[in-house]
Amino acid sequence: MAKKSKGNRIQIILECTEHKTSGLPGTSRYVTEKNRKNTTERLELKKYNSIMRKYTVHREIK
Repeated sequence: MAKKSKGNRIQIILECTEHKTSGLPGTSRYVTEKNRKNTTERLELKKYNSIMRKYTVHREIK
């Protein structure tokens, strides 16, 4: 029997926007899911960046 697909839910990667411009080594990334029918544009969330030790904006890269 074939595995049932998840449908409209896709896995995405969120990457910190401030970390790229700061010049610090490493990256802050989170993996999450979104519904591609309800959210067609790129997702932006405020998440904790452990390297910079503060909450920053993370934008979808994939």
